[in-house]
Amino acid sequence: MFATDEGYTDDDLNSPLNERPGVPGGGNLLVARSIREREELAYKILASLPRSSLAVLQARIAPLLKVDIVGLLPPEIALHVFAYLPYQSLLTCALVSRRWRTLADDQSLWKNLCLSRKWEWRVPSRPFPPGSDGCPEHELAPEADSDDEGMGDEEDSSDDDMQADDSGFASMVVDTSTPSSSSAVQSPAAGPSRSARSSRTCHSTPSGFQLQSSAAAHHLKPDFKLLHQTHIRLRNRFTAGSYTLSNLQTRGAPNSHSNTIYCLQLYTYPETGKQVLFTGSKDRTIREWDLSTGSVIRVLEGVHESSVLSICVHRGILASASSDHRVVVWDLSKNEPIKVIRDHEDSVLCVRFDDQRLVSCSKDRTVRTYRFPDLTRQHVLSAHRAAVNAVAISNNLIVSVSGDRSLRLWDAETGALLRTFENHHRRGIASVDFRHPFVLSGSSDKHIRLLDVTTLQGWSTSPSADKQPPVVAEMGRGIVCEACGNSTGPGEPSQPPPRRRAHEDLVRSVALGSEFVVSGSYDFTVKVWDRQTGALVADLAGGHTGRIFCVGSDYTKIVSCGEDQRICIWDFSHGVDTSFIRL
Repeated sequence: MFATDEGYTDDDLNSPLNERPGVPGGGNLLVARSIREREELAYKILASLPRSSLAVLQARIAPLLKVDIVGLLPPEIALHVFAYLPYQSLLTCALVSRRWRTLADDQSLWKNLCLSRKWEWRVPSRPFPPGSDGCPEHELAPEADSDDEGMGDEEDSSDDDMQADDSGFASMVVDTSTPSSSSAVQSPAAGPSRSARSSRTCHSTPSGFQLQSSAAAHHLKPDFKLLHQTHIRLRNRFTAGSYTLSNLQTRGAPNSHSNTIYCLQLYTYPETGKQVLFTGSKDRTIREWDLSTGSVIRVLEGVHESSVLSICVHRGILASASSDHRVVVWDLSKNEPIKVIRDHEDSVLCVRFDDQRLVSCSKDRTVRTYRFPDLTRQHVLSAHRAAVNAVAISNNLIVSVSGDRSLRLWDAETGALLRTFENHHRRGIASVDFRHPFVLSGSSDKHIRLLDVTTLQGWSTSPSADKQPPVVAEMGRGIVCEACGNSTGPGEPSQPPPRRRAHEDLVRSVALGSEFVVSGSYDFTVKVWDRQTGALVADLAGGHTGRIFCVGSDYTKIVSCGEDQRICIWDFSHGVDTSFIRL
C-alpha cells in the first residue's frame, strides 16, 4: 500500500470548471460568474487549443447559432407572416423544414390566394356517364351563299379595301342626320393555312371530361393548394398553346343543328355544378349540349320564326334574340317561354341580362332595356348612327358598339349617355365584352382593343398606333391614342404599342377572361391574348372550315362555332383532373 502524498491532489480546487457545489463556502462559481467573464474564460481556453480542435468545435457550435425564428413563433403569428408571401415563395418555404412545410401547406393561406383570383372549389356531383359520338371523316364545304345575319350595317368609309362581295357583312352609307338605304356586301379573306399546335381528335367529348368523372369522388374535401396549383398548370398550358381539339358537332351529325350556328354560351347549373353548352342557329332552334357525353339534352323551338342570332343564360333563365325582330325569354325549369318582346323594328343582334335588367340591341340602331321581374320597358337608347351590333352590361353600366365605329357607355338605371368613344376602331365594331372597368371590342378593321374606361389605358392589336391622330378624351383626361387606348399628359411623348399578329379578317366575337382574352374571326381562327399586355398567347387554327361567329371560354377550354356548323372545343385540361374547379 502506498502512502498518501499530502502534497499533491488530482483535483484542482481552485479551478472554476471543477468547483463542487455543496462544498462549504463554494458553489458553482462558473455559473455564478457574469456572461462577460465566461466569454473571456471560454476565449482563453479556445486560444490554447490547436486549430484542428477549433475546427471540430466550430462544427459542433454552428448548429447552436442557427435559430428558426418563424418556427419559434405561435402558429397564428407564423401564418400571418406567411400570408404576405406569393405562392412561389410558399412552395419554396415548404422545402425548408417539416415545421415550415406544415405552415406553408396550411389551407387558409392557399384559400386566400384562390379567393384573390376568384378561384372557387366545387364539390363534384355524381360522376357523369362516359360516352362519345363519332365524327364523319369528310365534311361538306360551307355554302357559298351563307350570310352572317348577326352583323348589322356599318358607316361608310373611304378605305380603299372596302369593296362589295358576298360575305353578308353589310356596309351601309349613313348620314349623321337621316338614315340611308344604300348598302353593300363585304367578303372575308380566305382562311389561313396554319398548323395548330395540338393533338387532333375526332371525338365529340373532350378527353378531360372522362378523367374528371373518374376522379370526382376523391375531392369532396376542399384542397385549396391543389386548386391553386391546378389553375396555374392550366394557365401555363394556355400560354404554351397545349390543347386537344375535338368537335361537339359536325355538319350532318344526328340531332344536331341543320344550319349555321350563330351563338353559344357555356353555362353551369348552380344547383348541381354541371356545365352545359347552349347554342343558337339559323335553323331557328336553341340546343343544350351535355359536355360530358356530347349529346343534345333539349331543344327549344317553335317560337322564333327566323335565325337565332344571340343567347344569354343566367340563373335558370335564357334569353334569345332573332332576326324575326323578337326577344324570347325562356324558363329552363319549365322548358317554355315566359315572355316574348316585339319592340325592335329590325333584327335583334344581341341580348344580355343580369339580375336587374335585360338589354337588347338591333339593326334598327337602338338599344332597349327592360326591368325584371316583369320585363317592363325601361329605356330606349338611340344615339348610334348605324346598327348596334353588340351590347354588354356590368356594374349598372351598359356598353354598346355599332357600325358607326363608336363605343358608348350608358347608365343602366337612368339611361343617360355617360361617355362616347368616337372612332374607337377604324371601321365598324362587331363585338364587345365588358367586365367593369375593362371593355374588349372586335372590329371589321381586323383588330381587337382593350380599354379601361376609368383610366383610359389599354392596348390594341393595331400596328398603326404611331400613324393614328390622337383623340381628346372627355372630362379633361388628356390625350388618348385612338389605336392603343393609352393616355398621355400634355407634353408627354406617346409610345406606340408593340406590334402584334392580328387577325386577317373581321373579328366577329370576343371573350374577356381574368387572365386571357379570346377572339374569333372570319379568318377561320381563334386567338388567345394576354389580358394585361395584349401579347399573342396562342393561335388556334385548323378547327373551322368557315367563318367563326362566336367564341366562349372558361379556365379549362375555349368553345367556338360558325358557318361550317361545327362546334369546336379547344381543351387545355387534357390529362388533368379539373372536376373540383368551379367554372
